Amino acid sequence: MGMIGAAMENPSDLYALVKLKVASERIKRQIPADPNWGFSYAMLQRVSRSFALVIQQLGPDLRNAICIFYLVLRALDTVEDDTSIPSEIKVPILQAFHRHIYDRNWHFSCGTKNYKVLMDKFHHVSTAFLELGESYQEAIEDITKRMGEGMAKFICKEVETVDDYDEYCHYVAGLVGLGLSKLFHASGTEDLAPDSLSNSMGLFLQKTNIIRDYLEDINEIPKSRMFWPREIWNKYASKLEDFKYEENSVKAVQCLNDMVTNALIHAEDCLVYMAALKDPAIFRFCAIPQIMAIGTLALCYNNLEVFRGVVKMRRGLTARVIDQTKTMSDVYVGFLGFSSMLKSKIDENDPNAALTRKRIEAIEKACTSSGLVSERDRDIYKSRPRNNSMMIMVMIVLLLSILFAVLFRK
Repeated sequence: MGMIGAAMENPSDLYALVKLKVASERIKRQIPADPNWGFSYAMLQRVSRSFALVIQQLGPDLRNAICIFYLVLRALDTVEDDTSIPSEIKVPILQAFHRHIYDRNWHFSCGTKNYKVLMDKFHHVSTAFLELGESYQEAIEDITKRMGEGMAKFICKEVETVDDYDEYCHYVAGLVGLGLSKLFHASGTEDLAPDSLSNSMGLFLQKTNIIRDYLEDINEIPKSRMFWPREIWNKYASKLEDFKYEENSVKAVQCLNDMVTNALIHAEDCLVYMAALKDPAIFRFCAIPQIMAIGTLALCYNNLEVFRGVVKMRRGLTARVIDQTKTMSDVYVGFLGFSSMLKSKIDENDPNAALTRKRIEAIEKACTSSGLVSERDRDIYKSRPRNNSMMIMVMIVLLLSILFAVLFRK
């Protein structure tokens, strides 16, 4: 009843939800027979279903390279994230990880659930890596080396200043942006993007995740992980964990809004980067996560739930973003719509209200000055009024019939 219940609540999501379900089932049936590539693509679905969806539209060589790139960095991140590993063991592994990807026999048991499986059976990923073209291997090795060194640096260093925050996010995500730009260029379909723009693509996504994941990170066992910079949170509390408690709710939200405002500074660079892309498949691959990021920031802004539970876009809205993002016009529409949502939540008493509004208006100007967005398009992601219940049921029956026909077709 989950999908049907969501559709009754937001009927405009239904068509996109069904298409997403069909696409997901199709991908499951397309897992390669080769044991190494089969493991890699199956693992990709288990650690990131949304990424597994958007990657499928890429050409086979680039798709394989990005699949392995993602899993290598996911494994590296698993080592960094596991707070039970002593620093004296963790740091050398992070620094040497770029060499381990050439070793078909290397593995290291850490992490939990699907991430533990990835680490225990990493030989499948390294074997698939060795089948990639040389230019792809070189790009993946270079980024893995630089990221591992950066992660190792911050194992022994706290995120104190905003500059530290930007540096940490560069190592764990900005370098991903640089690496993807190198892979796109190596495929022969794109010009090599400026490092500054590639870096912003990664920082916008990473900062969104750090903001959204406050509670998960602060409650990490056996030791909390703290990525919010002291330079920001120390203006509102003496300890970062204080924001969990109800008596600090006002200051917690003010700090949250400060963090969101900081993340917004990267949005304009992201729009410039995406506008320069030529290949439609690469464009969609890049654009969908960026629209999801601005949407998540809009949900998190001024929202105390960030400190109480999980804040994320509803599944139907995610499906619509995936379904409707095809051109740069769609990106501008998404950024405008979610920016407008965030702007409507600004509290004039918030210490950063003026700066938040300034950054939102800069995003709005970048979108509207393109000339690609009409007034009618701006509310594409807003919930529509509920339709007649009988009409909704007819739509559900029709679309589920299509769904079952596709899923059970021999």
